[in-house]
Amino acid sequence: MKKLFLTASLCAGLLFGAKAQIQKGNVFVGASLSDISFGLDKPNTFSFNVNPKAAWFVQDGLAIGGEVDFGLTTQKGGGTGINYGIGALGRYFGATGANEVVKNSRFFGEATVGINGINPAGPVGNTNGLGFSFGPGFTYFVTPSIGLEGLLKYNGVVGFGSSAYAHKLTLGVGFSIYLPGKGTARKVQKDMN
Repeated sequence: MKKLFLTASLCAGLLFGAKAQIQKGNVFVGASLSDISFGLDKPNTFSFNVNPKAAWFVQDGLAIGGEVDFGLTTQKGGGTGINYGIGALGRYFGATGANEVVKNSRFFGEATVGINGINPAGPVGNTNGLGFSFGPGFTYFVTPSIGLEGLLKYNGVVGFGSSAYAHKLTLGVGFSIYLPGKGTARKVQKDMN
């Protein structure tokens, strides 16, 4: 019975707690999609990029973690291009008062560094090596534990291949789930008692 009460208390805290999602000790897990194309600019072409990520809040508003990047471009008669990457992620949420445009929303900045590759189909040059990205984002919290996000990022890869440097600007949309850490669970339990 005590476990059931604790679980119910934790769920209530997730559903009704305000601004607790970016506290120290919490975790966020999410994914975004970008570069989605269905051949509007080039006939018989399909492309997308998916970017799952997870991070732990080391202090209020600052999360550090990792991400994986995978992109695919196919063109009829033109082959398949692949983008890939794995690396470290840092995300910082701004102060509530200064950055809250719409209730239950936050601006953030995100930066990554890791191993990346851009390998397009055809005679265009490929680049594999050190990848980095940075840019601003915006999260709208649909519930206190689920956020819809938009993220504008500059992505670059420096390394080797037939091209020494590749870069692009992407606009991604996605979602994140904010999970409470032990400290948040204890606070919710204490508040419910």
